[in-house]
Amino acid sequence: MGRIIVGFLIGLLLGGALTFYLFVGTPKAVKAPGAPIKPPDAGGPPPGTATLVFNQQFFDTVLNTIFRDLNAPSFPVGLAGNKSPSDAGSMNFALQQEGCDNRITLKPEGSGTVTGVRLEDGKITAPLAFGGRANVPFIGCTDFSGWAQGNLELRFDEAQQNVYGQINVEAVNLEGISPLAGPFITPLVQSTLNSRVNPIQILRGEQIALNLPIQAADGILRANVKDVRSEIKENALNLYVTYNFTGVRGAAPAQ
Repeated sequence: MGRIIVGFLIGLLLGGALTFYLFVGTPKAVKAPGAPIKPPDAGGPPPGTATLVFNQQFFDTVLNTIFRDLNAPSFPVGLAGNKSPSDAGSMNFALQQEGCDNRITLKPEGSGTVTGVRLEDGKITAPLAFGGRANVPFIGCTDFSGWAQGNLELRFDEAQQNVYGQINVEAVNLEGISPLAGPFITPLVQSTLNSRVNPIQILRGEQIALNLPIQAADGILRANVKDVRSEIKENALNLYVTYNFTGVRGAAPAQ
């Protein structure tokens, strides 16, 4: 009898996993914009480089303001971006039956974890507390909560002149969840966070480009960003922005 029960449970899990991947799909990485930002050269920043410093308190203030003054970030669970439009209907049916809202919401804190950005050991880490609800195959609508551990990679898109952050969630820790639901919820949370949160726009091109009229010289001094480097130092993120300067004669507005 024990073997029959064990066999039934294994079959249930395998069948549920098959249903999950049939309707939702295997996790696919979201294409990250630009290229990874490298550390500064050993010889120091080249001429024409400005330094932007973001300390730990800056990131703490930003996140505290979001949770205090705005709605908590919330995302639909699932991998709709991995499916063609013809597949979306069957996937949504699998996830949204039984009236589940099928969403995951980031929380300022929970499960003993404070959501934030941590600058330490030369890396940027992002612990994320969350809660949500999803329809689990063979189990039904299930509430879940926990926290995820992610790393933040900085990237620079030279064509768009933008600096992005790309979170890679490496581990999901669920709290008080059924052992039968855990194998379904864990990859669903990980895939949702990796696909829905990214990319994070940190700096836009117009924020870091220069376009300065110099009336006395009858022209405009322009500077586009040609390279960005970064390093974590003394609990702060240092961005080294190197510009390509050009001058345009006769373009200064009249006084």
